[in-house]
Amino acid sequence: MTNLVAAAEGHEAHAGLIGVAFYIGLVLLLMFGILAAAKKGLNSKVFKNAWTQRTEQLYLFIENMAVGIIGAHGRKYIPMLITFWMVIFIGNMVALFFPYAPTADLSFNLGMALVSIMYVQFEGIKANGFFGHFGHFAGPKLGGIMALLITPVIFCIEIISELMKNVSLSLRLFGNINGGHKAVEAMNELGHTVYIPVGEFLLPIKLLTVVVQAMIFTLLTCVYLSLVTHHEEHHDEHAHGEDHLHEAHAAA
Repeated sequence: MTNLVAAAEGHEAHAGLIGVAFYIGLVLLLMFGILAAAKKGLNSKVFKNAWTQRTEQLYLFIENMAVGIIGAHGRKYIPMLITFWMVIFIGNMVALFFPYAPTADLSFNLGMALVSIMYVQFEGIKANGFFGHFGHFAGPKLGGIMALLITPVIFCIEIISELMKNVSLSLRLFGNINGGHKAVEAMNELGHTVYIPVGEFLLPIKLLTVVVQAMIFTLLTCVYLSLVTHHEEHHDEHAHGEDHLHEAHAAA
């Protein structure tokens, strides 16, 4: 009997993995399909292809977000930010029409959150050096006995705070998308007696959640990148100022 139960549980887990793989594959197929359709309209000087126009607007939206939050050097992060946006947005759209979606799975969201946070750490190390990046977790420079007592405490708190960003990013997305499914199911149960799918009236709210959650994940990634690369903006401004100074001297 125990063997039969274990076999049944194993079969369900295997079926569940196949289902997850199917929906992730569906999201990727839709994403690459949209990009392929948008690419066809890039040959003309004026974009007439509807998909090209939409992707251009998405690019401008992400560019404004990146430059507004991170600074001028934020443009180099646009490919990663657009990838996050498209995966989350399309995954959320799938949740509107299917009983399951990748973004309604905590493990998938945690994986994306880990990618986001590790990418931020990588860019921070690249911008500040290994010791410079992790040195900012120690807080302000203190002297004497205060450095021995306070600095380690600040460092531990900041590291824990950095790790909790994974939880924050993943749980927020999971709670909103999975919660939408549960709310629809619960309301459909209430309307079952009168044969009215009451839960479907939540579709406009779920559609708003689709856009908002994609924006929040991308926006928070921008904020995290800004915190670890903010000095690059000052460096770029300084270099830009020096270029103008050299041009002025050359003109004189």
